[in-house]
Order: sequence, then C-alpha cells, then structure tokens
Amino acid sequence: MLSDPDKRSAYDARGFAGVAGISEEELFRNVDFGDLFGGLNFDFGGLDLGFEGGGLFDRFFGRRRAGPPRGRNIEVLLSIPLSRVVSGGEEKVQYVRRSTCSACRGTGAKDGTRLHRCASCQGTGQKTRESRRRKGAGETEVIVRNVTECPECRGQGVIIDEPCPACKGTGVVDKEESLTVNIPIGVEEGMALRVPGHGMPSESPGGTPGDLFVIVRSKPDPRFERDGRDLWRRETITVPEAVLGSKRNVPSLNGSVEVSVPAAAQPGLVLRLARKGLPEFGGGRRGDLYVRLDVQIPEHLSKQERKLYEQLRALEKPATGA
Repeated sequence: MLSDPDKRSAYDARGFAGVAGISEEELFRNVDFGDLFGGLNFDFGGLDLGFEGGGLFDRFFGRRRAGPPRGRNIEVLLSIPLSRVVSGGEEKVQYVRRSTCSACRGTGAKDGTRLHRCASCQGTGQKTRESRRRKGAGETEVIVRNVTECPECRGQGVIIDEPCPACKGTGVVDKEESLTVNIPIGVEEGMALRVPGHGMPSESPGGTPGDLFVIVRSKPDPRFERDGRDLWRRETITVPEAVLGSKRNVPSLNGSVEVSVPAAAQPGLVLRLARKGLPEFGGGRRGDLYVRLDVQIPEHLSKQERKLYEQLRALEKPATGA
C-alpha cells in the first residue's frame, strides 16, 4: 500500500519501526480508501466499524466524513416460486420502516404546541467542556475540548413541552410500505437485490436514508429440491418396474417429461435429464434435472402376488454351500 519505494522497503525491512517517523497523512497520501472501501456498510451486531467511504481510516487519522450519517439499511426476505426463477419478472415486497410522523410533521411536538430552543446548549444539541493542560519541558499549554450530547434536549437542540401522542415525541413512526422489485432470470439462492434510499431514515437532519436489501429465497416445492441451477427429484418405482424397466412421466418446470427406467435398475440409481433445471444467472446455460429412483418393496401381498413371488424364488438357483 505504500506508494514510495523507499518507504515500502523500510517497512518491509523493519516493520512499523521503519516508518515510525512518518505521519499518517504522508504515509497514506496516495491511497484512496474511499475507492477501496467506499459504499460498504457492515453491521456487526450494532457495532459501526465505519467501512463506509473510508470512515474507519478517517477516524484513525482524525478526519470526519462530510455531512450527517446515513440511515441504517433494512433487510427483508422474499420467497419466490421456482417458476419465477425461470421467467424472472416483478414481485411485490412489503416491509416496515420508520417515516416522518404525519401528526406532528416530524417535530415530535403535539399539534398546536410549540418548540423552544434548549437553553442549556443554546440550540446546538451539544455540550462543550474545555480543560487546560501543560505538556512538555516548555510547559506548552494545551486546550482540550470534550464535546458531548446535551442531556437536557438529548442532542435535538429543542425542548418539547407536550410530546406528540402518535410518535411519543420521536417525530417518526413505523409504517408498512410496499414496492415492486424486478427479479432477474436465474436469480441465485440468497441473492440480495439493493433498492437505494428505501432503508431507515437518518437520525440526523439532512442525512440520507439507508438502503433496502431484498434477500431472495426459493419457496419449498414438493416436486423438487434446488441445488444451484440443478433440480433433484425422488421417484418411487415398483419391483417389476425396477427389474423389467418401464416408462415414467415425471414433472418438470416445463410440463411432464417421459423418462425411461432401464431394466435391472438398482435403488438409488440417478437419471439425468439435461437442461431441465433452472437457468443460469447472467447466462444462457440451463441446469439439469436429476431423478433418483427409490424401489418400493410391497408390505402387504395378495394370495396371487405371494404365489408369484414364491414361484420366482423357486426359479432362483440355490446358493452353493461351503
């Protein structure tokens, strides 16, 4: 990551000791962290690591991201049938997110009442405390400023005498919304579709809302199991079908397909139906449909069936003894 060859060699030879005398700004002057990590917004159980627009490195080097913070992202699960994976198309998504309270228009105050500026912080929403320290042999005086949220107005800069009953003074309410997303052909299991600007609103005035991520899953289908772009199906056949072979009509995503069961088919035999699976995302290839054969052993026999099985047993060659 070091653009200067001498600095890179010094770091390779001595580690951090080799670049100890170089400031962070000079060290990473030509490294664009916004390009490396821009647009990423990770959520680790509520711990904001700041991987958005280089925020993590901005904190290390004393630089702050311009503008108020973005709102949090929302994830919603969307289950679609396998037929939608084949055709693609529009699906409706319903989700809940915070929006401006219509009763108070986002002020948090009861309709008809007024807000007044917080006298404790003079409307800034912050409390600043200064302390003076002396540092070094020359007794250089250092002024340290500690900025915290104003406890009187909770950082809002205004005092609400009568909170809005609809939003309890927060200015926002949870509202159910719906929108239509376009499902691409061959959408993969667990793929996330991003809808910009439809996440939670920013907690700071003027901040942009987060994004909505629609996580796509396939609905359970009693006919098939999905494995990527391949489909699997279990088909049960009788003993005579397994021994003599037969023809079977099995379902597929494009209607019924005739399958030839070979003679002497063993339990667990897998038949492959080429290009009868799901389409590949972003490509023209199509997966396969695999049919696994299960041989059903009859639990109850009629007199005639038992007689026939006994005749078959009699035709079998006796096992040679030792």
